[in-house]
Amino acid sequence: MRVAAIVVAGGRGARIGGDVPKQFRRIGARTVLEHAVLPFARSERVTEVVVVLPPDPPEEAAAALRAIDPALRLAVGGARRQDSVAAGLSQVSAGADIVLVHDGARPFCSAALIARTVDAAAAWGAAVPALEASDTVKGVRRDGEALFVRATLPRDRVRLAQTPQAFRREVLAAAVALGQAGADATDEAGLAERAGHRVRVVAGEPGNIKITTPDDLTRAEARARSAAVPRIGLGYDSHRLAEGRALVLGGVVIPHPRGLVGHSDADAVCHAVTDALLGAAAAGDIGQHFPDTDPRWRGASSVELLARVAALVRGRGLAVGNVDVVVVAERPKLAPHVAAMRSALAAALGVDVGRVSVKAKTAEGLDAVGREEAVAVHAVALLVDRV
Repeated sequence: MRVAAIVVAGGRGARIGGDVPKQFRRIGARTVLEHAVLPFARSERVTEVVVVLPPDPPEEAAAALRAIDPALRLAVGGARRQDSVAAGLSQVSAGADIVLVHDGARPFCSAALIARTVDAAAAWGAAVPALEASDTVKGVRRDGEALFVRATLPRDRVRLAQTPQAFRREVLAAAVALGQAGADATDEAGLAERAGHRVRVVAGEPGNIKITTPDDLTRAEARARSAAVPRIGLGYDSHRLAEGRALVLGGVVIPHPRGLVGHSDADAVCHAVTDALLGAAAAGDIGQHFPDTDPRWRGASSVELLARVAALVRGRGLAVGNVDVVVVAERPKLAPHVAAMRSALAAALGVDVGRVSVKAKTAEGLDAVGREEAVAVHAVALLVDRV
């Protein structure tokens, strides 16, 4: 089953005040919209992502979104919400079975919420996440400038709708067609109802807030900081030593009669750190990204490959907390080169050198490393959510 997500951010967001629309306000290092897109870009259930932007978004918006997902597609929104959804749907591939529609001003959608709505839409045709009303709900009427209670509504018959809302593609297409024909609604589920489709209600999440006021932004930033979860990755690499090769470790060429054998420059330090980063990000391993069967990587600088992976990690909304490396080599003595290795690794990772540790050990004459036939490297990387 192919699932597409449309993140709708085509409005002006004027109710929050100021010159910057709310979807482009910042929560820490990322905009509200970037936070809203991240769960769908990371989701194993979502095949493709379309983001609907206003006609004149900030210059850096598109680049920041594509850093999250290079395959992401962009559309230009219209005057009404349903026009923006129609523009997004036009960019969804023909093979998509389920289409999610999410507000670009909701930065805290969870993977579990995505899964619930997708599964419900697959079973019922349409689904909306919603919260129970905790307060007494009053229906009102207006008399001049004053509001009066018209009726007290039973709380068990009222729900507060959220997004992402999910639809079989044909159901959303019918809802969009109704909207394009002139029907007005505040969400796609309302249009699907008018088109004659049943909409399944699934449990929403209190944390799935919508940014509307400056106070919402303040609360969102506090939540983002508290929700940051550290991720730890383990990396290991070893290579044989041979005559006629330069010895490169941690991006530093070290004088020695023998060097490490490999498809690239065989920098075992960079390879171990690369795998540690990829492991922490759950993004595969170095062999998947830079296979030794690909001639592009023959003789490649491993410190440059590490920089590529650091950029990939940042694009997934993660930042390097620190890296710790243990190099096991009988000879040469590496202590004089540790400072240079730390500096080269820090530059590739885009972090302060104080976040990079390199320690040199020997194998005390044991195994291939102890016989000076090889070098082995262990690395640990800590990643944290960028907030």
